[in-house]
Amino acid sequence: MKAIIPVAGAGAKLRPHTYTQPKALIPMAGKTILSFIVDQLREVGITEFIFIVGYLGDKIQDYVQAAYPNLTTHFVYQTERNGTAHAIELARNIVGDDEVFIALGDTICEFDIKEVMESPFSMLGIKKVDDPRQFGVVEINEEGAIEHAVEKPSIPKSNNALVGLYKIKESKILFECFQQLFTEDIKSNGEYNLTDALDCMIKKGVAFKSFKVKHWYDCGKKENLLEANAVLLKKTGGLAVMPETYPNSIIIAPVSIAEGCVIENSIIGPHVTIGNNTTIKSSVVKESIIGSYTTLDEVVLDNSLIGSDAAVKGLSRTLNIGDNTEIDFG
Repeated sequence: MKAIIPVAGAGAKLRPHTYTQPKALIPMAGKTILSFIVDQLREVGITEFIFIVGYLGDKIQDYVQAAYPNLTTHFVYQTERNGTAHAIELARNIVGDDEVFIALGDTICEFDIKEVMESPFSMLGIKKVDDPRQFGVVEINEEGAIEHAVEKPSIPKSNNALVGLYKIKESKILFECFQQLFTEDIKSNGEYNLTDALDCMIKKGVAFKSFKVKHWYDCGKKENLLEANAVLLKKTGGLAVMPETYPNSIIIAPVSIAEGCVIENSIIGPHVTIGNNTTIKSSVVKESIIGSYTTLDEVVLDNSLIGSDAAVKGLSRTLNIGDNTEIDFG
């Protein structure tokens, strides 16, 4: 089985961070969004990954090759963003007739992946939501089989939302359905959508089962990202590298502090992720994500997302600051 991870999106809802950093590489709970996904799939023996990249794709490639040198990796560039079906279809020649596991690159889910992989059926990850109009939605019969899939329905007949996890055994039929979408120009919300291809497969007789996820973290927005960071830090316990070297400082777990950080006269935590080689002095930081090589001096931050190579001095409360930024509140 091969894994396909589409990470070509521009991440508009996370700007200004995604002007200089792919959304999938934003740090969270001591890792990146992408590494949570890759590590989960590696645990069940998947060793060949296809990354559909676009905007800032070179950073994705550099990161993956450095972090996972033992994996077989392919990087396919999507020069025009025409939807998830268009993105995944670009991997056709690499996939061949092999089974695939597709995981959208901005979503972290907790589920029994071993059980999913051992199932003889193609499977789609779902979770019940209050407002399914913003998601792909599936309708499930009494026997547990998926009968219909529709992208962002205006009048939903189900609240079972697709979470961005798809195990496809019949990949040949999947790619045939992609071609059918393109030939007949079948679009949802102006794009060629994977959900429509799944519905095409169902109509061709492919049997899909669903699996429920315990937790679903959609990391496409700042608020969701910070919430996911807090939850995952609670689960993992976090890790502060050499906290005894932070003079006159209080570290309130759980936090994740990377190597090379200088922290003086500060209170850090709870639920804070800090990238490597960041300097924090005379500050209070909680419920926040701070990038690498950033400097904070005399600030109070709560519920904030600060990029890499940024500098903040003075007093503040809630910020959303991209990379290579300097702010002085003095």
